[in-house]
Amino acid sequence: MTTSPPDLRQLRAFAAVAELQSYRRAAARLGLTPSAVSQSVRALEAALGQPLVQRTTRSVAPSAVGLELLARLRPHLDGLDAAWQAAQETVGEPAGLLRLNMPRSAAQLLMAPRMSAFLAAHPRIAVELQTQDGFVDIVAAGCDAGIRFEEAVPRDMVAVPLGGPQRFVVVAAPAVTTETGVPIEPWDLLSRPCIRQRFPHGELYHWEFARGTERVALDVPGRLTVDDQPLALQAALDGAGWAYVYEATATPHLRAGRLVAALEDWCPPGTGFQLYYPGRHQASPALRAFIDWWRRCDDALPRPPGTAAA
Repeated sequence: MTTSPPDLRQLRAFAAVAELQSYRRAAARLGLTPSAVSQSVRALEAALGQPLVQRTTRSVAPSAVGLELLARLRPHLDGLDAAWQAAQETVGEPAGLLRLNMPRSAAQLLMAPRMSAFLAAHPRIAVELQTQDGFVDIVAAGCDAGIRFEEAVPRDMVAVPLGGPQRFVVVAAPAVTTETGVPIEPWDLLSRPCIRQRFPHGELYHWEFARGTERVALDVPGRLTVDDQPLALQAALDGAGWAYVYEATATPHLRAGRLVAALEDWCPPGTGFQLYYPGRHQASPALRAFIDWWRRCDDALPRPPGTAAA
């Protein structure tokens, strides 16, 4: 004769009685009355047609059938307890997809060194990085937030500093310095081969320098024009001329002697990147988790050379 599966509460009551060999202690463990525990065990025995517990006036012990049932039952009850504990631990843990839009430079300098650590800290969050150097309407693009230099962040957005001020440096391969000499003043670049850079909207970038109260912006000469910082750095390494690049990306090559820096007193730290999102929209749990994580870990995680804490 087949019967319907027993109630989980009845099985837990039996397991507690069999293990503790006491209805009173089993009831205390389960938060029930001894009478309720006894009724659950009797219901199981009635459904099975076999005694599961041997009772005397002085002792309670599982029967042979009860011992076999307990041995098979205990791993499953432990598994259920573990699953419930895991579910409780994840309640309130942020989850979902986080979409961030940023220029390629921000992806290289800020995101690449840190994404694996963030994903490890938040296993229920997935991240999509979109790289576009021009300005993007992050709302229309379906992004949670954008990352741009401070001066490019729309004023109606909530902004969070990321990574500290960024510094640019003027660099060239040693062979170029031997051939053309090292520039002493920014204007010296006007007579030297340079690697020019063009913005996504088409305008050529004028290299910007500052020393004290002096400000200089130069449209440098050069036969090579690129629209990508890594390309400019590689061209400098290959001896194509002087390049104006992020110090963070040039530092390993400067230390190894593959590049030489010039005009360092004319290259103070500039503005930094900011993460921004619409103030009229509440930040998603995934975005809030990212912002909080960045703030907590900014001083503890390795940072590229030339950057500072937010």
